[in-house]
Amino acid sequence: MCGIVAAVAQRDVADILVEGLKRLEYRGYDSAGIAVIENNAFKRIRRVGKVQQLSNSLAEQPLSGSTGIAHTRWATHGEPNEANAHPHLSEDHIAVVHNGIIENHQELKQQLKEKGYHFSSDTDSEVIAHLVEDELKTTSSLLAAVQAVCKKLTGAYGAVILDRRDNQRMVAARSGSPLIIGSGIGENFVASDQMALLPVTHRFTFLEEGDVAEITRSTITIYNADGEQVERECKDSDISHDIAEKGEYRHFMLKEIYEQPAAIQATLADRLSGELPAAEIFGPKAADILSEIEAVQIIACGTSYNAGMVARYWFEEIAGIPCQVEVASEFRYRKAAILPNSLLVTLSQSGETADTLAALRLAKQLGFRSTISICNVPGSSLVRESDLVYMMNAGPEIGVASTKAFTVQLVALMLLVCVIAEFRGADKAGLKELIRELRRIPEKIQNTLKLAQQIETLAEDFAEKHHSLFLGRGSHYPIALEGALKLKEISYIHAEAYAAGELKHGPLALIDSEMPVIVVAPNNLLLEKLKSNMEEVRARGGKLYVFADHGAEISSVDGITMIPIGDINELLSPILYVVPLQLLSYFVAVIKGTDVDQPRNLAKSVTVE
Repeated sequence: MCGIVAAVAQRDVADILVEGLKRLEYRGYDSAGIAVIENNAFKRIRRVGKVQQLSNSLAEQPLSGSTGIAHTRWATHGEPNEANAHPHLSEDHIAVVHNGIIENHQELKQQLKEKGYHFSSDTDSEVIAHLVEDELKTTSSLLAAVQAVCKKLTGAYGAVILDRRDNQRMVAARSGSPLIIGSGIGENFVASDQMALLPVTHRFTFLEEGDVAEITRSTITIYNADGEQVERECKDSDISHDIAEKGEYRHFMLKEIYEQPAAIQATLADRLSGELPAAEIFGPKAADILSEIEAVQIIACGTSYNAGMVARYWFEEIAGIPCQVEVASEFRYRKAAILPNSLLVTLSQSGETADTLAALRLAKQLGFRSTISICNVPGSSLVRESDLVYMMNAGPEIGVASTKAFTVQLVALMLLVCVIAEFRGADKAGLKELIRELRRIPEKIQNTLKLAQQIETLAEDFAEKHHSLFLGRGSHYPIALEGALKLKEISYIHAEAYAAGELKHGPLALIDSEMPVIVVAPNNLLLEKLKSNMEEVRARGGKLYVFADHGAEISSVDGITMIPIGDINELLSPILYVVPLQLLSYFVAVIKGTDVDQPRNLAKSVTVE
């Protein structure tokens, strides 16, 4: 991990490669590097830190060459330093950039050392460069060498390889880590994300599992894992190349928080032509599949997992079917008992989350009735490999801490719940009322965003805090989880979330005047019990920050700061109540001076285990 950009062209490509890296900065990284073939030799620059530092070095030492590769690295093997930054070279003949993890790299490294190869980094990636160099001693072409090397690798890789002795050609290989090819006129490109290439092309081909592609200025030839030449569809992207601009906003995260009303409107557009959603919004075969579903298994990671936790309450209350939710990295490594006619639902903003994708592939062997992906990236692996698909249409999400993807996932899940509930004979009048209220969510979020100034003032109370506790009950327990996740992600404050009824089973021991407690308190059947939990905190000197609607009858008094949230349908309230928690986390992070959009140690698209 994390970002790859490569080009073979008729013009100097260094500026294109660096611009591509800048457009991938949102993915998270710790170092950056570039190598171009100049006068039949590699010229390479690597720097720890931001891409801008690499750009500054290039301004002092310009590189000139029409074929090159560049990379931003998120450390998995070896600390962040220049020696471990990509590209990696072998014998000054081969250059490699690589995303993923080569699980058998120690074994391969030992074999290569015995052959006399010297390793200059602590990475797993460097073995690819030396393996290709070694294969070329007995193999006729770079393509054949890479194909042979791929058979020796265990693990995940998206890699691009150059040979300075054949300077008008590059080879790309994909297994478990995404790669796309961008097509131009007299030039072609490779990247790990189409965002990197939007300034130079809008035509993309997505490599599939096991594919190896040979790319020149004028040709793109793709081979599958069996070495057979195959055709992969080239698609036009309608994403604007300037979508990754912050505009009037200080950070992408803030921009994306404010984009939520429009994102929800976009995901509902053309999907709610009638009073109820049609099954076909999930695919042409959806009616046949969803009408037979008797249980649901949701698989996701991080923020998407929290969205799945909310949906569990909906599936069981509205559709009346059992729903289980599990972290993908756990599901894939245990023996699961699958209920009859179960639907596997995978959630991922990027569609390339390694654990979620692996769980989907495992599910196909476990007897699920069908699979559906709720995803934001067309052409991603999760989308291509699922039986049914719901495209979120939320627009690119740049901030590492997910915001609009979460609320749009919740909307998509509610639509799925309603479709299955209708097939199972649920009260149509109740479902229609739910959908009418769902249409009003963008307006309600817009009104909630007007609380920003009040929440910004409140955030000052967190400036010197090191710990915090989030509480919720019912479907708002996952919202408390999401609020805690956001705060820890971007402000680095240690934050935990609990179902409020669990306070007396341990967390009360943490309560003191230095432990702010954030409470999500919609006016529902659990409100009175939640108020009792709040009093338990208050009695022990805790400071409460309560997000509640007017009907909850909670006032700002000594020890309680109440932030009013507008009225909303009880079932849909989680979609609204997460928004002020997003704002709180954002303003706390700004006050603490952290890198909001690219928090330390994190990456946007996690394509390794």
